[in-house]
Amino acid sequence: MNEPIVSARSVRKSFGHVEVLKGIDMDVHAGEVACLLGPSGSGKSTFLRCINHLEKIDGGQLWVHGERIGYRRIGDRLRELKEHETSRQRASVGMVFQQFNLFPHRTALENVIEGPMVVQRRPKAEVVEEGMALLERVGLAEKRNHYPGQLSGGQQQRVAIARALALKPSVMLFDEPTSALDPELVGEVLDVMVQLAASGMTMIVVTHEMGFAKEVGDVVHFMADGCLVESGDPCQVLEDPREARTQAFLSKVLA
Repeated sequence: MNEPIVSARSVRKSFGHVEVLKGIDMDVHAGEVACLLGPSGSGKSTFLRCINHLEKIDGGQLWVHGERIGYRRIGDRLRELKEHETSRQRASVGMVFQQFNLFPHRTALENVIEGPMVVQRRPKAEVVEEGMALLERVGLAEKRNHYPGQLSGGQQQRVAIARALALKPSVMLFDEPTSALDPELVGEVLDVMVQLAASGMTMIVVTHEMGFAKEVGDVVHFMADGCLVESGDPCQVLEDPREARTQAFLSKVLA
């Protein structure tokens, strides 16, 4: 198989005296949909935020496309990158959060085109055309002039997905993208994610949507207490888990 797009080796992260990640090893290859499952507090969201250096790791190494994230080795030391260098790296890693994080004073289209114009300094006419195409892709072209407060939660999250795609990332990170939605709005966001997966987008998805993980995921990683407990084919992990910790978790969420 080709070199992984995302590669983690012995990644550790602590907040104060609490060790949240205890040496995570993981590879994600091009076109793969990797689903991260586990109880709250297991480190899933923190690991996702480390991939684009929103959180600084305390140990181990993270690469995206073979490039070390957040740091550069100079001699025998690692130097943290400057903010503009980190921003360049982040442009290849789109992220969709639990909360939508849209600019409330900007329309749907303005939210989508902000990144390409500010970060990539691209011409407005060009990014507006692409932004309209992205809103069409997520089924919201007719809402282009609506402000976030005029949109449902599901619509706001779809705008957030379009905004992340606007920077043309090679990998998309989803941090429980449906957890803040009313149950009847979950499907419209999952439909967009299914379409993204079908298009070949590399995705790492923290989710409690077991159906999505089973039907769309290529691999499931189960995390608990800051450790990667079990990884494998979604059907195998979800239907016949090997580890007792995975079995205990699934017996509760699938009951």
